[in-house]
Parts: sequence; C-alpha cells; structure tokens
Amino acid sequence: MSVPEAALSRTGHSVVAVCLGIIFVLGFVNNFLVLMLFTRFHFLRTPINLLLLNISVSDMLVCLFGTPFSFAASICGRWLTGAHGCRWYGFANTLFGVVSLVSLALLSYERCCSVLCGSKMDVLDHRKVRLSIAGCWVYSLIWTVPPLFGWSGYGPEGPGTTCSVRWALRTPGSRAYIICLFIFCLVLPLLTIIFCYGRILITVHGVRGPMEGWVLLMVLIMVSCYLFCWLPYGVVALLGTFGPSGSVSPTASIVPSVLAKSSTVLNPIIYAFFNKQVQSAELQLRTITACIRTASLKLWPLAAIASAGSRRCRLDTLLPSPSAGSRRCRLDTLLPSPSAGSRRCRLHTLLPSPSAGSRQCRLDTLLPSPSAGSRRCRLDTLLPSPSAGSRRI
Repeated sequence: MSVPEAALSRTGHSVVAVCLGIIFVLGFVNNFLVLMLFTRFHFLRTPINLLLLNISVSDMLVCLFGTPFSFAASICGRWLTGAHGCRWYGFANTLFGVVSLVSLALLSYERCCSVLCGSKMDVLDHRKVRLSIAGCWVYSLIWTVPPLFGWSGYGPEGPGTTCSVRWALRTPGSRAYIICLFIFCLVLPLLTIIFCYGRILITVHGVRGPMEGWVLLMVLIMVSCYLFCWLPYGVVALLGTFGPSGSVSPTASIVPSVLAKSSTVLNPIIYAFFNKQVQSAELQLRTITACIRTASLKLWPLAAIASAGSRRCRLDTLLPSPSAGSRRCRLDTLLPSPSAGSRRCRLHTLLPSPSAGSRQCRLDTLLPSPSAGSRRCRLDTLLPSPSAGSRRI
C-alpha cells in the first residue's frame, strides 16, 4: 500500500486524533440515544421518522467501523490494517456516507409531500418508506461497489491515516467515476434538499406567528450543515482529480475528511433532537427515570424498619399514545423474606396525555404494625400543568 510522501507532523497527527476521538464519543452517544428512543417508544416509528432512524443507523455504523480505525491510525501516525483493510474501510465509509446523504434527500422529499399534500400516516406510507429505505441502500451500493471491481479504486488519502476513493488516480475511467459520484451522490441530494425545503418555505410564507421563522431557521441550519460537512470533501476530491499534481496538501485533504465524519455528530442533533416527537419521548424518558429515582430514594430507608415479611413494589406507568389508545408497562419486584408478613409499595405515574394537562404521581406504602391493624401512608404529588403554575405536596 502506497502512502503519500508528505505526511503530517507528530503534532498534526495528535490534533487529528483528538478531533476524531471527540467525534467518535459525541457521535456514538447521540446516535445511541436516538436508537434507544426509537426502541423504547413505538409511537416514534412514523413513516418520516423511519428515515431519521435510517440516518442514525448509517451514522452509527460510521462511528463503529470508520472513526475508530482513523483514530488509531492517527495516534500511530500510519495506517494499521494493511492494503486489504484500507480497501474495505474505504468501501464501508463511502457506502455509509452515501446512504446518509441520500436519506437526507429522501427525508426532505417526504416532508415536502407531507406539507404540500397533507398525506396521512397509514400502512401504505410505511410500506412506501420501507421501500424507499431499501432503495436508498441499493442506490448507494450501485455507486460504491464498482471501485472494488476496477472502476477507480479505494486506497489511502491525505497523510495515509484514512482511506477512501483514490482521488489522485488520473485514468479516464477513474475520472469518469469521480464525476458520476460527485453528481449523483453529492450534488443531486443537495439540489433535492434545496428544492424540497424551498417549496416548504414558499408554502408557509405569509403565515403569521413564529412558524415561518422557525421553518426558515431549520432550513438554513439543514442546508448549512450539509454544505459544511460535505462540500469541502467534494471540492478537495475534484481538485485532487483534475487539479495540478500536488495541489492538495496532506493537511488540506485531512480537514475535509474530519468534517465529513462530524456529520455523525450534527445529524442526530439537527434532524432528531429538534423533532417534536423525539423531544416528547425524551421528556417522558426523563420523567420516568426521575420518578423511579425518587421512589427508590424514599423506599430505601424503609428496608431497615421491616425486620420480617417481604416487600413488593409495582410500577404502573401509563404512557400517552398519538392515537386514541394507551400503552401500559408494569415492573413487579418481589423481595422474599424468611418470615411472614409483607409490605407493599405501589407507585402510579400518570404522564401527560393529549386530553389532560396535569401530571400526577401517587405513592401508597403499606407498612406492617407490631400490634393489630396496619399503618398506611400516602404521598400525593400534583406536578404543575400548563394551566396551573402551583405545586401541591
């Protein structure tokens, strides 16, 4: 495997390693949270949100099978897995990157159709989106597999710590492939995004209130993020292919590669965490975690009171559903005790529903008494609602 002659200094490799390490940690955490929310809350799996899930999956694959290898190579100052590993690294990261770009274009198209046509969610929409996701992967494979069979190729780029398409290969076939890759995998998705979000802006233009300003801000952020992450990479690739020999230095080539990998950090923030449904699911997850933590802290000292008997705790959580129904989850924990008697604790948590604006938590604790009868304690907490700003304990 040939490595570029001019390499980065030790300080340069260290700076790149630090940047890649930060990108790996933040990208893994952000995409893991998105995947966890989609796994935990089924109401997030709307047709449009399935495209968000596909973007998060492709970004997570980059974090797992791309960034760690570049990070290790930057620490050592050279590529570590040989020519064969470099080839498959370049193929995998190019594939996942193209999948992410095409998915962003599909997401803008689906949002445009949803706003302009007012399409409602049904089984056919789910089927159409699943076919679109499958087509996205097939389309990406069509443009990333040919270098494995001789149309251009995959090899080291920049200072030799990353691998991608061999931009410096100046054969006619290689130049034709790079032109096709640039047009169909970078420019075409960008034009689709600009056109679809432009139609959305035209549709909401003139609407009084903060809606038009919010849509304009989101469109500017999405397009700017796309250009920030991918346009430098495309420009450097074209310069390396059609520019004078040596026109792209190792430093100039490694910076666009790092910016392209930063999309794994920015995509979940822009497309997922700014999504209203994802924000609602995240709020519910934080509320459940807070209730469980509060209940555990209140029940822990009671373990020293009961010298006999068993303790049973039940957690009933009623979560709202976008449709009419609801979803109920139960956690029963039975702690055995050698003697008789029992102590039962129940925590009922009612999270906000579309029809009600309040949130109520109840803790019923039944403790045994040495004498006859029992002692019962109840804690009713009414949390603030949008209509009332008070809190009663």
